[in-house]
This record gives sequence, structure tokens and C-alpha cells, in this order.
Amino acid sequence: MKITTTVIALAAIAAGTSAYAQAAHPLKGAELAPMAHVTLADARAVGLKARPGTIVDQELEKESGGSGLRYSFDIKSAGKVYEVGVDAKTGRVLENGAEGKNPD
Repeated sequence: MKITTTVIALAAIAAGTSAYAQAAHPLKGAELAPMAHVTLADARAVGLKARPGTIVDQELEKESGGSGLRYSFDIKSAGKVYEVGVDAKTGRVLENGAEGKNPD
């Protein structure tokens, strides 16, 4: 019983941490979300799989390439910030590179 309680408690902490991470960096461009086929949570998972690290900024934007609608994540990894773009309609990674000197 004690193990089950511990597992449930750890799952609750993990869920809370994920919710906090999303709340700490609100989605810019949230008004575009009804046009997306991929959820923010799924896009975050794809972005972090492509570039493991910590998301420090997130945006949903209309931009050329792919379907024209993308989630853009700034991910801090190994002391650098990378921009990872995930197509909001297909879930495909469109961009995964170091953030420029003038980030958006």
C-alpha cells in the first residue's frame, strides 16, 4: 500500500510541476489555438524530445514553412538557448537550432 501511495504522490507532483512550467511561461498567440491540430502539451513533448532541456518561452504563431502555423519554443540546453519550431497541424519539427542574437 505504501508503494502505491508513493507512486500516486510522485505522479501528482510531476503533474503539478508540468502545469507550473506551462503557467510560468504562458503561450503567446493563444488566440490561434483553435486552428491547431496539435495540443500545446503534445507540441512541448515533441520539442523537448528534439532538444532536451527547459522551455523558457513558448509561442504559437503564423509563419512560413510547414502548414504556416507553428509552436515556437525557446529551450535552454547546456547553457545555450535553442529555438525549436513544431508544426501546429502535423506535429513535425520544423526548426531546431541555436537562438540568434536578437531573439523574438
